Amino acid sequence: MSSFFIKKKLVSSATNKGDLKRKSNTDDGKGRSKRFSKRMNEEISSDSENESADPGRKQQENEEDEIEETAQEKKLRLAKLYLDQLREEEDKKAEEESFEADLIAGRLQEDVLEQKGKLQRLIAKELKAPDPAEIRLLRGHKLPVTCLVITPDEKHIFSASKDCSIIKWDVESGKKVQKIAGGRKGTEDCHTAHILCMAISSDGKYLASGDMNKHIMIWDPETCKHLFKFTGHRGAISGLAFRRGTHTLYSASHDRSIKVWSVDENAYVETLFGHQDAITGLDCLSRERCVTTGGRDRTVRVWKIAEESQLVFHGHEGSIDCVQLINEEHMVTGGDDGAVSIWTVNKKKPLSSVKQAHGVRGSAGLEQPYWVSSVAALHNSDTVASGSHNSSVQLWKCGQGFRGLELLFSVPVNGFVNSLKFSNSGKFLVAGVGQEHRLGRWWRIKEAKNGLYIIPLKRQAKEQEVVQ
Repeated sequence: MSSFFIKKKLVSSATNKGDLKRKSNTDDGKGRSKRFSKRMNEEISSDSENESADPGRKQQENEEDEIEETAQEKKLRLAKLYLDQLREEEDKKAEEESFEADLIAGRLQEDVLEQKGKLQRLIAKELKAPDPAEIRLLRGHKLPVTCLVITPDEKHIFSASKDCSIIKWDVESGKKVQKIAGGRKGTEDCHTAHILCMAISSDGKYLASGDMNKHIMIWDPETCKHLFKFTGHRGAISGLAFRRGTHTLYSASHDRSIKVWSVDENAYVETLFGHQDAITGLDCLSRERCVTTGGRDRTVRVWKIAEESQLVFHGHEGSIDCVQLINEEHMVTGGDDGAVSIWTVNKKKPLSSVKQAHGVRGSAGLEQPYWVSSVAALHNSDTVASGSHNSSVQLWKCGQGFRGLELLFSVPVNGFVNSLKFSNSGKFLVAGVGQEHRLGRWWRIKEAKNGLYIIPLKRQAKEQEVVQ
Protein backbone atom coordinates (compact mmCIF):
# COMPACT_ATOMS: atom_id res chain seq x y z
CA MET A 1 0.00 0.00 0.00
CA SER A 2 2.71 2.24 0.82
CA SER A 3 4.48 1.59 -2.45
CA PHE A 4 1.32 2.45 -4.33
CA PHE A 5 1.12 5.90 -2.89
CA ILE A 6 4.77 6.54 -3.56
CA LYS A 7 4.46 5.57 -7.19
CA LYS A 8 1.44 7.72 -7.70
CA LYS A 9 3.25 10.69 -6.26
CA LEU A 10 6.25 10.14 -8.49
CA VAL A 11 4.10 9.83 -11.60
CA SER A 12 2.19 12.99 -10.85
CA SER A 13 5.37 14.94 -10.26
CA ALA A 14 6.86 13.69 -13.51
CA THR A 15 3.84 14.68 -15.51
CA ASN A 16 3.93 18.19 -13.98
CA LYS A 17 7.55 18.63 -14.96
CA GLY A 18 6.87 17.52 -18.50
CA ASP A 19 3.98 19.90 -18.83
CA LEU A 20 6.16 22.73 -17.65
CA LYS A 21 8.85 21.85 -20.16
CA ARG A 22 6.39 21.74 -22.97
CA LYS A 23 4.87 25.06 -22.04
CA SER A 24 8.22 26.71 -21.88
CA ASN A 25 9.26 25.24 -25.19
CA THR A 26 6.10 26.41 -26.94
CA ASP A 27 6.45 30.06 -25.65
CA ASP A 28 8.13 32.44 -28.06
CA GLY A 29 10.14 35.62 -27.38
CA LYS A 30 7.09 37.87 -27.47
CA GLY A 31 5.39 36.11 -24.64
CA ARG A 32 8.54 36.30 -22.55
CA SER A 33 8.84 40.07 -23.12
CA LYS A 34 5.19 40.61 -22.21
CA ARG A 35 5.61 38.75 -18.96
CA PHE A 36 8.80 40.73 -18.15
CA SER A 37 7.15 44.10 -18.86
CA LYS A 38 4.12 43.10 -16.83
CA ARG A 39 6.34 42.12 -13.92
CA MET A 40 8.20 45.44 -14.15
CA ASN A 41 4.92 47.35 -14.23
CA GLU A 42 3.77 45.49 -11.19
CA GLU A 43 7.01 46.32 -9.39
CA ILE A 44 6.86 50.03 -10.31
CA SER A 45 3.26 50.36 -9.28
CA SER A 46 4.10 48.61 -6.04
CA ASP A 47 6.88 51.14 -5.31
CA SER A 48 4.64 54.13 -6.06
CA GLU A 49 2.00 52.75 -3.77
CA ASN A 50 4.57 52.47 -1.02
CA GLU A 51 5.70 56.06 -1.58
CA SER A 52 2.18 57.42 -1.51
CA ALA A 53 1.51 55.43 1.61
CA ASP A 54 4.54 56.91 3.44
CA PRO A 55 2.87 60.12 4.83
CA GLY A 56 -0.04 58.13 6.11
CA ARG A 57 2.30 55.63 7.63
CA LYS A 58 4.31 58.42 9.32
CA GLN A 59 1.14 59.99 10.66
CA GLN A 60 0.06 56.60 11.91
CA GLU A 61 3.44 56.10 13.57
CA ASN A 62 3.18 59.55 15.23
CA GLU A 63 -0.29 58.73 16.44
CA GLU A 64 1.00 55.46 17.78
CA ASP A 65 3.82 57.35 19.58
CA GLU A 66 1.29 59.73 21.10
CA ILE A 67 -0.89 56.81 22.05
CA GLU A 68 2.14 55.18 23.64
CA GLU A 69 2.72 58.41 25.81
CA THR A 70 0.24 58.26 28.64
CA ALA A 71 -1.53 61.32 30.03
CA GLN A 72 0.62 61.20 33.15
CA GLU A 73 3.82 61.11 31.10
CA LYS A 74 2.66 64.06 29.02
CA LYS A 75 1.96 66.09 32.16
CA LEU A 76 5.40 65.23 33.48
CA ARG A 77 7.09 66.23 30.22
CA LEU A 78 5.25 69.57 30.06
CA ALA A 79 6.04 70.22 33.71
CA LYS A 80 9.75 69.67 33.05
CA LEU A 81 9.64 72.06 30.09
CA TYR A 82 7.89 74.66 32.22
CA LEU A 83 10.42 74.28 35.03
CA ASP A 84 13.31 74.63 32.57
CA GLN A 85 11.76 77.80 31.19
CA LEU A 86 11.25 79.20 34.69
CA ARG A 87 14.85 78.34 35.59
CA GLU A 88 16.15 80.19 32.53
CA GLU A 89 14.02 83.23 33.32
CA GLU A 90 15.14 83.25 36.95
CA ASP A 91 18.80 82.95 35.97
CA LYS A 92 18.41 85.86 33.55
CA LYS A 93 16.56 87.89 36.17
CA ALA A 94 19.25 87.13 38.76
CA GLU A 95 21.95 88.33 36.36
CA GLU A 96 20.03 91.55 35.68
CA GLU A 97 19.40 92.12 39.39
CA SER A 98 23.06 91.51 40.16
CA PHE A 99 24.05 93.99 37.44
CA GLU A 100 21.54 96.54 38.77
CA ALA A 101 22.76 95.97 42.33
CA ASP A 102 26.33 96.63 41.22
CA LEU A 103 25.21 99.80 39.44
CA ILE A 104 23.26 100.98 42.49
CA ALA A 105 26.16 100.17 44.82
CA GLY A 106 28.55 102.06 42.56
CA ARG A 107 26.19 105.03 42.37
CA LEU A 108 25.71 105.09 46.15
CA GLN A 109 29.45 104.95 46.65
CA GLU A 110 29.89 107.86 44.23
CA ASP A 111 27.16 109.82 46.05
CA VAL A 112 28.89 109.28 49.40
CA LEU A 113 32.25 110.34 47.98
CA GLU A 114 30.61 113.34 46.34
CA GLN A 115 29.03 114.46 49.62
CA LYS A 116 32.41 114.10 51.32
CA GLY A 117 34.05 116.08 48.53
CA LYS A 118 36.42 113.22 47.69
CA LEU A 119 35.01 112.01 44.37
CA GLN A 120 37.38 112.31 41.41
CA ARG A 121 36.47 110.78 38.06
CA LEU A 122 39.60 110.25 35.99
CA ILE A 123 38.50 111.36 32.54
CA ALA A 124 41.17 113.89 31.55
CA LYS A 125 43.36 111.25 29.89
CA GLU A 126 40.42 110.24 27.68
CA LEU A 127 39.85 113.73 26.24
CA LYS A 128 40.97 114.51 22.71
CA ALA A 129 41.79 117.96 21.36
CA PRO A 130 38.81 119.13 19.27
CA ASP A 131 39.05 119.80 15.56
CA PRO A 132 38.96 123.62 15.09
CA ALA A 133 36.41 123.10 12.29
CA GLU A 134 33.98 121.58 14.83
CA ILE A 135 34.06 124.62 17.14
CA ARG A 136 30.95 126.77 16.67
CA LEU A 137 30.70 130.54 17.18
CA LEU A 138 27.31 131.97 18.16
CA ARG A 139 27.00 135.70 17.56
CA GLY A 140 24.22 137.99 18.70
CA HIS A 141 25.56 140.43 21.28
CA LYS A 142 26.75 143.88 20.24
CA LEU A 143 29.23 144.18 23.11
CA PRO A 144 31.50 141.68 24.93
CA VAL A 145 29.91 138.62 26.52
CA THR A 146 30.51 138.76 30.27
CA CYS A 147 28.86 135.60 31.63
CA LEU A 148 26.89 132.50 30.65
CA VAL A 149 25.05 129.51 32.11
CA ILE A 150 24.03 126.13 30.67
CA THR A 151 20.62 124.70 31.53
CA PRO A 152 20.65 121.41 33.51
CA ASP A 153 19.24 119.48 30.51
CA GLU A 154 22.04 120.94 28.32
CA LYS A 155 19.57 122.00 25.63
CA HIS A 156 19.97 125.77 26.06
CA ILE A 157 22.60 128.35 26.95
CA PHE A 158 21.94 131.80 28.42
CA SER A 159 24.52 134.50 27.73
CA ALA A 160 24.69 138.08 29.00
CA SER A 161 26.68 141.05 27.82
CA LYS A 162 27.77 144.61 28.41
CA ASP A 163 24.94 145.59 26.04
CA CYS A 164 22.55 144.80 28.96
CA SER A 165 20.85 141.96 27.06
CA ILE A 166 20.37 138.26 27.76
CA ILE A 167 20.07 135.76 24.90
CA LYS A 168 18.72 132.23 25.11
CA TRP A 169 20.39 129.90 22.61
CA ASP A 170 19.51 126.43 21.34
CA VAL A 171 22.59 124.23 21.72
CA GLU A 172 21.82 121.80 18.90
CA SER A 173 20.93 124.32 16.20
CA GLY A 174 22.98 127.25 17.50
CA LYS A 175 20.07 129.62 16.91
CA LYS A 176 18.58 132.30 19.14
CA VAL A 177 15.47 131.16 20.95
CA GLN A 178 14.70 134.43 22.69
CA LYS A 179 16.32 137.74 23.59
CA ILE A 180 15.74 139.86 26.69
CA ALA A 181 16.76 143.32 25.55
CA GLY A 182 18.26 145.90 27.85
CA GLY A 183 16.16 148.91 28.78
CA ARG A 184 16.59 152.57 29.47
CA LYS A 185 17.25 154.00 32.90
CA GLY A 186 14.22 153.72 35.11
CA THR A 187 12.96 150.53 33.48
CA GLU A 188 11.84 148.10 36.20
CA ASP A 189 11.72 144.71 34.48
CA CYS A 190 15.07 144.59 32.62
CA HIS A 191 18.74 145.49 33.03
CA THR A 192 19.92 149.02 32.35
CA ALA A 193 23.66 148.48 33.03
CA HIS A 194 26.36 145.93 32.23
CA ILE A 195 25.39 142.43 33.33
CA LEU A 196 28.33 140.84 35.14
CA CYS A 197 27.05 137.46 36.40
CA MET A 198 24.31 134.85 36.06
CA ALA A 199 23.16 131.65 37.77
CA ILE A 200 20.51 129.00 37.12
CA SER A 201 18.93 126.68 39.70
CA SER A 202 19.70 122.96 39.50
CA ASP A 203 16.07 122.18 38.54
CA GLY A 204 16.07 124.87 35.84
CA LYS A 205 13.18 126.76 37.45
CA TYR A 206 14.89 130.10 38.12
CA LEU A 207 17.49 132.21 36.32
CA ALA A 208 19.24 135.01 38.20
CA SER A 209 21.31 137.85 36.71
CA GLY A 210 23.21 140.69 38.36
CA ASP A 211 24.36 144.04 36.97
CA MET A 212 26.44 147.09 37.79
CA ASN A 213 23.31 148.94 38.98
CA LYS A 214 23.23 146.71 42.11
CA HIS A 215 20.13 144.82 40.92
CA ILE A 216 19.53 141.06 40.92
CA MET A 217 16.84 140.03 38.43
CA ILE A 218 14.97 136.73 38.69
CA TRP A 219 13.59 135.20 35.47
CA ASP A 220 11.63 132.17 34.32
CA PRO A 221 14.11 130.34 32.03
CA GLU A 222 11.33 128.64 30.08
CA THR A 223 9.50 131.80 29.01
CA CYS A 224 12.21 134.43 29.78
CA LYS A 225 9.53 136.29 31.74
CA HIS A 226 10.70 138.67 34.47
CA LEU A 227 9.49 137.52 37.90
CA PHE A 228 10.94 139.95 40.44
CA LYS A 229 14.20 141.57 41.55
CA PHE A 230 16.32 141.76 44.68
CA THR A 231 17.90 144.99 45.90
CA GLY A 232 20.11 145.61 48.90
CA HIS A 233 23.71 145.57 47.73
CA ARG A 234 25.53 148.88 47.63
CA GLY A 235 27.88 147.95 44.79
CA ALA A 236 27.92 146.11 41.47
CA ILE A 237 26.80 142.47 41.61
CA SER A 238 29.89 140.43 40.68
CA GLY A 239 28.88 136.86 41.52
CA LEU A 240 25.73 134.69 41.76
CA ALA A 241 25.21 131.01 42.58
CA PHE A 242 22.29 128.77 43.53
CA ARG A 243 22.84 126.12 46.15
CA ARG A 244 22.37 122.79 44.36
CA GLY A 245 19.03 121.10 45.03
CA THR A 246 17.53 124.27 46.53
CA HIS A 247 16.34 127.74 45.55
CA THR A 248 18.73 129.47 47.95
CA LEU A 249 20.69 132.15 46.10
CA TYR A 250 24.08 133.57 47.11
CA SER A 251 25.19 136.94 45.73
CA ALA A 252 28.56 138.70 45.90
CA SER A 253 29.21 142.38 45.32
CA HIS A 254 31.85 145.03 44.98
CA ASP A 255 30.55 146.31 48.33
CA ARG A 256 32.64 143.44 49.86
CA SER A 257 29.61 141.54 51.17
CA ILE A 258 27.81 138.28 50.42
CA LYS A 259 24.03 138.10 50.74
CA VAL A 260 21.78 135.06 51.06
CA TRP A 261 18.31 135.08 49.45
CA SER A 262 15.32 132.73 49.36
CA VAL A 263 13.97 132.85 45.82
CA ASP A 264 10.94 130.69 46.66
CA GLU A 265 9.81 133.22 49.24
CA ASN A 266 11.16 136.29 47.41
CA ALA A 267 12.97 137.17 50.62
CA TYR A 268 16.33 138.36 51.96
CA VAL A 269 17.94 136.05 54.54
CA GLU A 270 21.28 137.40 55.77
CA THR A 271 24.55 139.21 54.93
CA LEU A 272 28.11 137.95 55.38
CA PHE A 273 31.12 140.25 55.85
CA GLY A 274 34.85 139.60 55.81
CA HIS A 275 36.51 140.58 52.52
CA GLN A 276 38.70 143.67 52.49
CA ASP A 277 38.20 144.49 48.80
CA ALA A 278 35.63 144.08 46.03
CA ILE A 279 34.54 140.46 45.61
CA THR A 280 35.26 139.21 42.09
CA GLY A 281 33.97 135.63 42.05
CA LEU A 282 31.58 133.24 43.82
CA ASP A 283 30.57 129.58 43.58
CA CYS A 284 28.79 126.87 45.58
CA LEU A 285 27.60 123.26 45.31
CA SER A 286 25.33 121.18 47.58
CA ARG A 287 26.62 122.05 51.05
CA GLU A 288 25.35 125.05 52.95
CA ARG A 289 28.48 127.02 52.18
CA CYS A 290 29.96 129.10 49.37
CA VAL A 291 33.42 130.13 48.20
CA THR A 292 34.45 133.64 47.13
CA THR A 293 37.51 135.47 45.82
CA GLY A 294 38.34 138.90 47.18
CA GLY A 295 40.21 140.51 44.29
CA ARG A 296 42.94 142.75 45.60
CA ASP A 297 42.74 141.45 49.16
CA ARG A 298 44.36 138.30 47.65
CA THR A 299 42.21 135.90 49.65
CA VAL A 300 39.91 132.99 48.91
CA ARG A 301 37.22 132.48 51.55
CA VAL A 302 34.96 129.54 52.31
CA TRP A 303 31.81 130.66 54.10
CA LYS A 304 30.20 128.07 56.41
CA ILE A 305 26.70 129.50 56.62
CA ALA A 306 25.27 127.20 59.30
CA GLU A 307 28.35 127.48 61.55
CA GLU A 308 28.56 131.25 60.95
CA SER A 309 32.29 130.96 60.28
CA GLN A 310 34.72 131.38 57.41
CA LEU A 311 38.03 129.92 56.26
CA VAL A 312 40.62 132.26 54.74
CA PHE A 313 43.21 131.13 52.15
CA HIS A 314 46.25 132.99 50.75
CA GLY A 315 48.40 132.11 47.76
CA HIS A 316 48.19 134.39 44.70
CA GLU A 317 50.59 137.29 44.19
CA GLY A 318 47.97 139.61 42.69
CA SER A 319 44.22 140.04 42.38
CA ILE A 320 42.26 136.77 42.45
CA ASP A 321 39.59 137.24 39.79
CA CYS A 322 37.75 133.91 39.41
CA VAL A 323 36.95 130.73 41.31
CA GLN A 324 35.14 127.44 40.62
CA LEU A 325 34.51 124.45 42.87
CA ILE A 326 35.71 121.07 41.55
CA ASN A 327 33.96 119.19 44.36
CA GLU A 328 32.89 120.02 47.90
CA GLU A 329 36.49 120.19 49.15
CA HIS A 330 38.57 121.32 46.18
CA MET A 331 38.51 124.43 43.99
CA VAL A 332 40.41 126.14 41.19
CA THR A 333 41.25 129.85 41.00
CA GLY A 334 42.83 132.26 38.53
CA GLY A 335 44.23 135.75 38.89
CA ASP A 336 46.00 138.65 37.22
CA ASP A 337 49.34 137.18 38.29
CA GLY A 338 48.80 134.64 35.51
CA ALA A 339 48.57 131.67 37.89
CA VAL A 340 46.06 128.83 37.96
CA SER A 341 45.87 127.21 41.41
CA ILE A 342 44.18 124.18 42.98
CA TRP A 343 43.08 124.38 46.63
CA THR A 344 41.64 122.14 49.32
CA VAL A 345 39.57 123.40 52.24
CA ASN A 346 41.97 121.59 54.59
CA LYS A 347 45.05 123.68 53.73
CA LYS A 348 45.62 127.42 53.72
CA LYS A 349 47.97 127.29 50.72
CA PRO A 350 47.37 125.92 47.20
CA LEU A 351 47.95 122.20 46.64
CA SER A 352 49.39 123.04 43.23
CA SER A 353 49.88 126.13 41.12
CA VAL A 354 50.99 126.85 37.55
CA LYS A 355 52.55 130.29 37.14
CA GLN A 356 52.28 132.10 33.81
CA ALA A 357 49.69 129.50 32.80
CA HIS A 358 48.90 131.37 29.57
CA GLY A 359 52.38 132.75 28.90
CA VAL A 360 53.70 136.31 29.00
CA ARG A 361 53.41 139.42 26.85
CA GLY A 362 55.51 142.55 26.42
CA SER A 363 59.04 143.31 25.31
CA ALA A 364 62.15 141.70 26.77
CA GLY A 365 62.69 142.71 30.36
CA LEU A 366 59.15 144.07 30.68
CA GLU A 367 57.21 140.82 30.37
CA GLN A 368 53.88 140.58 32.10
CA PRO A 369 51.85 137.38 32.45
CA TYR A 370 48.51 137.12 30.68
CA TRP A 371 45.71 137.53 33.21
CA VAL A 372 43.61 134.46 33.90
CA SER A 373 40.15 135.94 33.39
CA SER A 374 38.06 132.78 33.84
CA VAL A 375 38.25 129.21 35.11
CA ALA A 376 35.89 126.23 34.93
CA ALA A 377 35.80 122.76 36.46
CA LEU A 378 34.05 119.60 35.35
CA HIS A 379 32.48 118.72 38.70
CA ASN A 380 33.86 115.68 40.53
CA SER A 381 36.50 115.02 37.90
CA ASP A 382 40.18 115.70 37.27
CA THR A 383 39.57 118.21 34.46
CA VAL A 384 39.66 122.02 34.67
CA ALA A 385 39.91 124.81 32.10
CA SER A 386 41.24 128.35 32.10
CA GLY A 387 40.85 131.34 29.80
CA SER A 388 42.77 134.53 29.13
CA HIS A 389 43.28 136.86 26.15
CA ASN A 390 46.21 135.01 24.59
CA SER A 391 43.94 133.50 21.90
CA SER A 392 43.47 130.16 23.65
CA VAL A 393 41.44 128.22 26.19
CA GLN A 394 43.58 125.70 28.04
CA LEU A 395 42.45 122.39 29.51
CA TRP A 396 44.32 120.91 32.45
CA LYS A 397 44.54 117.53 34.11
CA CYS A 398 44.68 117.47 37.92
CA GLY A 399 47.11 115.00 39.41
CA GLN A 400 46.08 112.31 41.87
CA GLY A 401 44.78 113.91 45.03
CA PHE A 402 44.68 117.20 43.07
CA ARG A 403 48.42 117.60 43.49
CA GLY A 404 49.88 118.96 40.28
CA LEU A 405 48.45 120.38 37.06
CA GLU A 406 49.34 119.07 33.62
CA LEU A 407 48.39 120.86 30.39
CA LEU A 408 46.27 118.62 28.16
CA PHE A 409 45.78 120.86 25.11
CA SER A 410 44.90 124.40 24.01
CA VAL A 411 41.83 125.41 22.02
CA PRO A 412 42.16 128.46 19.73
CA VAL A 413 39.76 131.22 20.84
CA ASN A 414 40.45 134.84 19.91
CA GLY A 415 39.54 137.55 22.43
CA PHE A 416 39.02 137.92 26.18
CA VAL A 417 37.59 134.70 27.59
CA ASN A 418 35.31 136.24 30.22
CA SER A 419 33.38 133.11 31.15
CA LEU A 420 33.83 129.34 30.90
CA LYS A 421 31.35 126.55 31.67
CA PHE A 422 31.43 122.77 31.25
CA SER A 423 28.17 120.99 30.50
CA ASN A 424 27.12 118.61 33.30
CA SER A 425 27.85 115.58 31.11
CA GLY A 426 31.22 116.94 30.02
CA LYS A 427 30.28 116.66 26.34
CA PHE A 428 31.12 120.29 25.57
CA LEU A 429 32.69 123.44 26.98
CA VAL A 430 31.29 126.93 26.34
CA ALA A 431 33.43 130.07 26.32
CA GLY A 432 31.96 133.57 26.53
CA VAL A 433 34.28 135.86 24.57
CA GLY A 434 34.55 139.60 24.01
CA GLN A 435 36.83 142.32 22.74
CA GLU A 436 37.26 143.60 26.31
CA HIS A 437 37.67 142.27 29.84
CA ARG A 438 34.34 141.89 31.64
CA LEU A 439 35.32 144.24 34.48
CA GLY A 440 36.92 147.06 32.47
CA ARG A 441 38.57 148.33 29.28
CA TRP A 442 42.29 147.94 29.96
CA TRP A 443 42.83 146.53 26.45
CA ARG A 444 40.73 146.07 23.37
CA ILE A 445 41.22 143.30 20.80
CA LYS A 446 39.60 144.65 17.63
CA GLU A 447 39.86 141.44 15.62
CA ALA A 448 38.02 139.45 18.31
CA LYS A 449 34.31 138.67 17.93
CA ASN A 450 31.78 139.06 20.72
CA GLY A 451 29.97 135.76 21.14
CA LEU A 452 29.94 132.19 22.42
CA TYR A 453 32.29 129.41 21.38
CA ILE A 454 30.87 125.89 21.79
CA ILE A 455 33.82 123.50 22.06
CA PRO A 456 32.99 119.77 21.69
CA LEU A 457 34.88 117.44 24.02
CA LYS A 458 35.31 113.95 22.60
CA ARG A 459 36.66 111.02 24.57
CA GLN A 460 38.59 107.94 23.61
CA ALA A 461 36.74 104.68 24.28
CA LYS A 462 38.10 103.74 27.70
CA GLU A 463 36.52 102.65 30.95
CA GLN A 464 36.07 105.56 33.33
CA GLU A 465 37.97 105.30 36.61
CA VAL A 466 36.82 106.65 39.95
CA VAL A 467 39.23 107.29 42.80
CA GLN A 468 38.80 108.50 46.33
